[in-house]
Amino acid sequence: MASKRFRNRADAGRLLAELLRDYAGRDDVVVLALPRGGVPVGYEVARALGAPLDVFVVRKLGLPGHSELAMGALASGGLLVLNQGVIKALGIDEASVRRVIEAELEELQRREALYRGTSEPPDVAGKTVILVDDGLATGSTMRAAARAVRQLDPERIVVAVPVAAEETCDEFRDVVDEVVCGVTPRPFHAVGLWYDDFSQTSDEEVRELLADAAEHAEARG
Repeated sequence: MASKRFRNRADAGRLLAELLRDYAGRDDVVVLALPRGGVPVGYEVARALGAPLDVFVVRKLGLPGHSELAMGALASGGLLVLNQGVIKALGIDEASVRRVIEAELEELQRREALYRGTSEPPDVAGKTVILVDDGLATGSTMRAAARAVRQLDPERIVVAVPVAAEETCDEFRDVVDEVVCGVTPRPFHAVGLWYDDFSQTSDEEVRELLADAAEHAEARG
């Protein structure tokens, strides 16, 4: 897969699943996909492994007045990760931090309701969690997701992506238990360059894939 280009996210997910085949058929594995682009990839991984699929929504907490810079993140279930070093160094007061959290929490809850409806998020305590996205550039969103999932007490966290910058994959080896990067091209440039079709995944597609995955899980019993 050294120079592999993917037709689309489904194609990438099927090839990624091959690299994860040691996790197939196990009842302790849960696949959590980062929406929206990670869901078509995660769907194929979960289907091939015979594992349940769910979304793990992550919202960056931007600095007041500089929203492109992160001081932390919120994740599914209201899990909060704050970079106290950044907050203290820039003198951001508690009220400002709280306002950002409240705004992003509202958006996170909206997205969770949109994707999951009234279904409860999966219990991952003591399980192997495979975190999936369609690729990693800086890896900031996935890093926040991994830190948030760690708070849920899983046995093992695996970050799995079809394509990534090699240095980003290397950085994750100290954050999670295993990193599976299908392609680490040099030069990397951007995730989308390694897909023939990198069109945006819609909310409707996310809902359809989650519903289909749930039906397959129910059929497996």
